[in-house]
Amino acid sequence: MPVHILAIESSCDETSAAVLTDGKVLSNIIANQTVHEQYGGVVPELASRAHQENIVPVVDMALKKAGVQRSELSAIAFTQSPGLIGSLLVGSCFAKAMALALDIPLIAVHHMQAHVLANFIEDPQPAFPFLCLTVSGGHTQIVRCDSPQSMQVIGETLDDAAGEAFDKSAKLLGLPYPGGPLIDKYAKEGNAARFKFPEPQIPGLNFSFSGLKTAILYFLQEHQQQDPGFVQANLADICASIQERIISILLHKLVKASKETGIKQVAIAGGVSANSGLRKALQQYGEKYGWQCYIPKFEYCTDNAAMIAITAWYKYLAGDFTGLEATVSARS
Repeated sequence: MPVHILAIESSCDETSAAVLTDGKVLSNIIANQTVHEQYGGVVPELASRAHQENIVPVVDMALKKAGVQRSELSAIAFTQSPGLIGSLLVGSCFAKAMALALDIPLIAVHHMQAHVLANFIEDPQPAFPFLCLTVSGGHTQIVRCDSPQSMQVIGETLDDAAGEAFDKSAKLLGLPYPGGPLIDKYAKEGNAARFKFPEPQIPGLNFSFSGLKTAILYFLQEHQQQDPGFVQANLADICASIQERIISILLHKLVKASKETGIKQVAIAGGVSANSGLRKALQQYGEKYGWQCYIPKFEYCTDNAAMIAITAWYKYLAGDFTGLEATVSARS
C-alpha cells in the first residue's frame, strides 16, 4: 500500500499543509497572513488566531488537491520547533487530534532540518555529504549534512540573522514590512559598488550582522542630515550595496567551510534563499570554486509544509515517530 503523509507547518505566520505519497509531494497549500503588515512585524497572538482560522480549510484543500482521503493517511507530521510557541501549538494540537482520531503515527519535525531537506523535494538533489547555507528571518547557519538524519551546524550567527539584517535595513530605509524582498527588488536596478559597507571579521565559520546594521544606520543618518532626500534619490544603489554586502558575508564563510571540509556539494535553504542576488551569486561562486550547487524552487524556500513532508518521509522510513506527549519548543 502507498504511504500517504499529511504535513502541517505553522511555526510563524504561514499556515501550510502538504500531502506526500511515497516520497513525492502531491500538494503544498500555503495561507499567508497579511494582518502583520500594519505593525511592521509578526504579532504572535495575531498569528496564532490566524492559524486557528486557516488550518482546517488549508488541510482540506491539501487533501483534495492530492486526491487523498483522510482514511488513507499513513501518518501526520507537524513542526515541533523552533518558532512562535502559540503558532506551533495550533499545528501540533491539530496534528495530534487528527492522528489520534485516525489511529495513525505522529511525526515531529525540526523546522531547520526541514529547510535543509527542501533540497530533496524535487530533482536534482545533492549527494551526501553536502554543505547547506540555511538563511531565514531567524536563523543563519552552515550545516554539514551526512544523511537525512545526521546534520551538524558548523557555523551560525552570533547575533542577527541574515533575514533580520535585510528587514531591519529596509526599515531604516522607510520600506514597509516585509522589507527583505523589497531590497531585492530595488537592488536589481542599482549599482552595488557605489556604497561600501564593512564586512565583520568574525573568526571561524560564525556570522555577525549587528555591526553591519549599525554601520548602515550611521551611514543613513550622516547622509540624511546633509540631504533629507538622500534615501529616495539613491534607493536602488543603497539597496544593491546593502544586499551585496550581506551576500558576501554569507558566501565568504561558505567558501571557508568548503575549503575546511573539502566538500564541494553546496546547497542553500530558508526564506532568504529566495533572494535573487543570493541565488545568482551562489551560481557564480560555484563556477569559481568548482561546486555542485543546489537551490530549491521559490515555493520551497519560505516556510511551507512540503519541506515538513519530505523530512517526515525520511523519519517514516526510519521508524522515527513521536507520542502524543510531544511538546513544542520556541527554541532550536
